Amino acid sequence: MLSVSLDTLRVFLHVLAATVWVGGQLTLAFLVPALRATGEGVTKAAARAFDRVAWPAYAVLLATGVWNLLDGIGDDPAYRRTLEVKVAVVVVSGVAAFLHARAKTRGALAAFGALSGLSALAALFLGVMLG
Repeated sequence: MLSVSLDTLRVFLHVLAATVWVGGQLTLAFLVPALRATGEGVTKAAARAFDRVAWPAYAVLLATGVWNLLDGIGDDPAYRRTLEVKVAVVVVSGVAAFLHARAKTRGALAAFGALSGLSALAALFLGVMLG
């Protein structure tokens, strides 16, 4: 049996947090139409409940991402550029989610929600490329 290392723990925590951040956004996006049909305020209550797990997951993503960087990224310019793009889309996802949570109009809710979700998917894809 393989042994568990700090590298294994770091990658596990990063993937777990990505699962919550990205998967949770996708799940909530698909649930919103059904939640709206159940009554006033249900969607907002679900979003607040998701926030309680999503933001800690985002913090874990950032922390383990920095840990990954400190572990060394090598000298490959293509890898470095891909990592820079990934970091940028992770930041976009977090900022867009923050703005989505504070949006006052349906248009802003939709735009920031879509931007957060799409950039989260892009970060996930880039993470797989880097793996």
